Amino acid sequence: QVQLVQSGGGVVQAGGSLRLSCAASGSAFTINTMGWYRRAPAKQRELVASITSGGSTNYADSVKGRFTISGDNANGTVYLQMNNLKPEDTDVYYCHAEGLLFGISPLDYWGRGTQVTVSS
Repeated sequence: QVQLVQSGGGVVQAGGSLRLSCAASGSAFTINTMGWYRRAPAKQRELVASITSGGSTNYADSVKGRFTISGDNANGTVYLQMNNLKPEDTDVYYCHAEGLLFGISPLDYWGRGTQVTVSS
């Protein structure tokens, strides 16, 4: 069983910074991509940023230049540095990992979510 344990988040004023962390536990799971999604109530889950095992990154247009994703997929860790936060960044952020279980079965896992609140 693979678990994604998230930490970080909280409340910050507009223009401030926060850092989210996520660590995957469990064996026999080879991670291809890790990322962060967010979803406000009554909205679809949105990709915020992702990083592949090769180090390629992808960002939502709304966070480019403000957020930075980093991590080590081989060790199952991913971070999201969020700078110049805006009230519209307020959301629940979810860690996500996609890969192969036992090198054969494609699976993906989700963290439990972390609240980020940006006050104006």
